[in-house]
Amino acid sequence: MDSKPNRKAWLCGGDAVCDTWAKPSRAIRLVLLGAPGVGKGTQAELLTANLGACQLSTGDVFRAAKTLDPCQRSPGLNAALDFMKRGELVPDSTVLQIVAERVGCLRCEGGFLLDGFPRTVAQAEALEQLLKKERLNLDAVLSYELPIDRVVARLSGRRTCQNCKAVFHIETRPSKVEGICDHCGGKLFQREDDRPESIRVRMNAYETSTAPLAEFYQQRNLLVTISAEGAPEEIFTRTLAALKSRSLIP
Repeated sequence: MDSKPNRKAWLCGGDAVCDTWAKPSRAIRLVLLGAPGVGKGTQAELLTANLGACQLSTGDVFRAAKTLDPCQRSPGLNAALDFMKRGELVPDSTVLQIVAERVGCLRCEGGFLLDGFPRTVAQAEALEQLLKKERLNLDAVLSYELPIDRVVARLSGRRTCQNCKAVFHIETRPSKVEGICDHCGGKLFQREDDRPESIRVRMNAYETSTAPLAEFYQQRNLLVTISAEGAPEEIFTRTLAALKSRSLIP
């Protein structure tokens, strides 16, 4: 497609309206699941570019909220930022409030890719009721899976510039000069979250919360498991094949 939605309505909320773009022949509505490091975000970008569905990431909403003028923030966003400032997790009720404030995005003519939501069965149940109220149905839930050792290898190899925050990888995207940023010459370092021991803790927490969620969607015959091994293009080929097998795309 030549253009894609700018997600203004999703990121800003309120009365914001997305710019128009080429309308796909069929709106597809998906939920994307996947642990940190499996490349879910890259797959969301590829799906948006090829299918026209709008990526609705709750993480992007939180990041965008920090740049909005306080008077432009919705009640849900203000509540979420308060939790984040205290270093606390944003509770289900607040996440649901933020999504409900953007319910128009779920009716997007291009369809949607929900990324980062739902994270719990309670959120999934609430989403199910919200979509039912809007007379909408999910087409599938794509779960990208990768063995934990491969996730650790991917994330522990990341290096971040202390100045411009550019991200490199010691194997797949090394800097031209070891330990030095290509863009600004800053020193590269390994974030605490990218250390193997930290990654395993995050993975265990993810698997504990996601196992019931996967079972929830399996019972509804919506769960589609996709291997996240290989290059992004290979994973995307598997994704398209899975969607075709369900007659969701031509």
